Amino acid sequence: MKLGLLKGSTAAIAALLLAGCAAVNAHKGAVIDIPLANSIQPGVDNKASVEKLLGRPTFTGQFAPDEWYYVARDTRQVAFRNPRVWWQTTLLIKFDKAGNVTSLQHAGKELAMNLDPTSRTTPTMGRKRSFFQDLFGGIGSANSGGIPGR
Repeated sequence: MKLGLLKGSTAAIAALLLAGCAAVNAHKGAVIDIPLANSIQPGVDNKASVEKLLGRPTFTGQFAPDEWYYVARDTRQVAFRNPRVWWQTTLLIKFDKAGNVTSLQHAGKELAMNLDPTSRTTPTMGRKRSFFQDLFGGIGSANSGGIPGR
């Protein structure tokens, strides 16, 4: 009886530990239906019809408000590692001043740039000193002639 309980609890603990290493998939951004997005035609559709088909854009152009961007991204994260992008699509729709579609562009993950904001080092100008040089480097460099005025 005790051996069966030990095997069962060991199997349960092992299953919990392995479940912590399972990949977690997440979708971020717009939900873009590709066949529906491909049905948008320049000169035929306008802002209202595009919004009806795809919804509000993820963002609009900062300097060109007649550019609508739809961005969708799927990421996968294993255990405590950083999430990795495994699928991404960006849809850019440009409108003229009257609000009619002038062009439609698709881009995938190949145009996305991978940034590493945590390089763990700070670049400095000048000498490179070790920890001990910083700690003990000032010994003997100060004027040791005594306290003035005594």
